[in-house]
Amino acid sequence: MIFFNKDEQLENLGNGILDATWAEFPTLARNQIALTWIVYDPPVLVNTGGALTPNAFWDHPVRGFTYRGVERIYPASIIKLFYLVAVNEWLEKGMSQTSKELERALRDMIVDSSNDATSLVVDILSGTTSGTELATGPFETWKYQRNIVNRYYQSLGWEEMETINVCQKTWSDGPYGRERAFVGELLENRNMVTTNAIARLLHSIVGGVAVSSERSQAMMALLKRSLKPDDLLSNGEENQITGFLGGGLTENAQIWSKAGWTSQVRHDAAYIELPNQRPYLLVVFTEGKAHARSRAILPFVSKLVAEAIASL
Repeated sequence: MIFFNKDEQLENLGNGILDATWAEFPTLARNQIALTWIVYDPPVLVNTGGALTPNAFWDHPVRGFTYRGVERIYPASIIKLFYLVAVNEWLEKGMSQTSKELERALRDMIVDSSNDATSLVVDILSGTTSGTELATGPFETWKYQRNIVNRYYQSLGWEEMETINVCQKTWSDGPYGRERAFVGELLENRNMVTTNAIARLLHSIVGGVAVSSERSQAMMALLKRSLKPDDLLSNGEENQITGFLGGGLTENAQIWSKAGWTSQVRHDAAYIELPNQRPYLLVVFTEGKAHARSRAILPFVSKLVAEAIASL
């Protein structure tokens, strides 16, 4: 059972948004975009500082729309959301201890999307390190340890997490040594997630039930983005707003997000609040070299979703 209810109104709006997107970007194939959209109807129970118990939160129905939301797609830096939640779980359970370096790495991993910071976080989660290739026995142990984050998400019992793979570091140039062996000859062990899985994870953070309400709020603080033009300029090329979902919003909107992009994909996952409208959560993945370079597709979809929200 997916965590949201499908309904005709969002189905019609969502399909209309997709049709408009394909009309605007004719080279975007039907299988090069995936999307999950969750709408929070009143009474809104998210971003309230974790006022609900997890059971009450998960029992509260939300409605949504999804297109190809169960397709496994390489997530690029959006994987960092999964590591953010996992680290907070480890800290909460006493499986890891916090430190200035870990705090710095978590901030840089989410705010700046640093791959080097993510490398430390994955080492802390798994008790492994990168390095030269390993003999068979030690490598089996190493691989088992590296899959601990996968086991954690499987243990939640969420249908959306059954098909995901979240065990690889993120790279600027690519993996070497044991990391190259681990990802597989044909990259068959790459990170793979679905837009539905990300939507559920982000939904739990926004709802204040990811690990604990305090930890959810701390995660939200890292995910908050500014839409002010001056801030976007000072954050340079990689501000995670320009060319992403935030790029389709007006300055008076509020956004909490994590983007991901490579030469092959451009993705974003965001929770958005517009003045006097229903809040919503939107995850959009695009694939293909030309679309990965496009700074127009995600803002275009985002703007149409914002307009659709105003019509509800």
